[in-house]
Amino acid sequence: MTQAGAPSGPAADHEHPHTPGAALLQAVAVMDRLRSPGGCPWDAEQTHASLAPYAIEEAHEVAEAAESGSPEDLREELGDLLLQVLFHARIAAENPDGFDIDDVARALVDKLTYRHPHVFADDGGASPSAAQVTENWEVLKAAEQQRDSALDGIPVSLPALARAQKVLRRLTRSGLDVDPVSRGASSDAASDRASDAAADRVRDSGSDSADLGARLLHLVRLAEHRGVDAEAALRAQVRRLEDAARSAEAARSAEVAGAAEATGSRH
Repeated sequence: MTQAGAPSGPAADHEHPHTPGAALLQAVAVMDRLRSPGGCPWDAEQTHASLAPYAIEEAHEVAEAAESGSPEDLREELGDLLLQVLFHARIAAENPDGFDIDDVARALVDKLTYRHPHVFADDGGASPSAAQVTENWEVLKAAEQQRDSALDGIPVSLPALARAQKVLRRLTRSGLDVDPVSRGASSDAASDRASDAAADRVRDSGSDSADLGARLLHLVRLAEHRGVDAEAALRAQVRRLEDAARSAEAARSAEVAGAAEATGSRH
């Protein structure tokens, strides 16, 4: 089994290579051995579908490590996520019509080169701003993928807040205005009015769920307007709640222990 915490295999005995990317070749070789006859029976049984939950879990753990500020945790979690890439590529390579890890890497190189003409094209033009790069990226991406809708390609498995913000961002970039009541509310007062108006539109249905959904969607729109990642903001707030809860638990335990000690000393 090669999930988080598993030993890295023979490559662990090698000295750290000095050539960038050399260790990736070792990782590919280890994955190949694990899936080959005589390798790990658990790894040999896995499919793209059975591994899908692990990829989602590892992506979340990478995000958590990145926000925690711990380089050691981030390095470990990136390795676990890389394992998922290697695993899926190895499974695909076993199919005559599939692909291998080199195909994955080549497709990535082609994509990055195509979408960064300001870096790789020898046109001698002026360097664009970050905002111009983002705008050009979206133009090139749209031309490359030829999607029917601005909303195509947004994973339905994204957490609700993240998906809502991505949908709103796509709608804004495409110039679509399908929620004019809450659009453009930048002040707190305007935000409250727009949130109430958004909720009023669904209240007639008698559904508390729809009411709260409208309010939540508006808060996500406000986060997008202010340049805030709604998902990250909520994660941070929940972490503060958890820290406060653990502190309260520790204080309560200390109080109980102190009371028990005091009772014992009187006997």
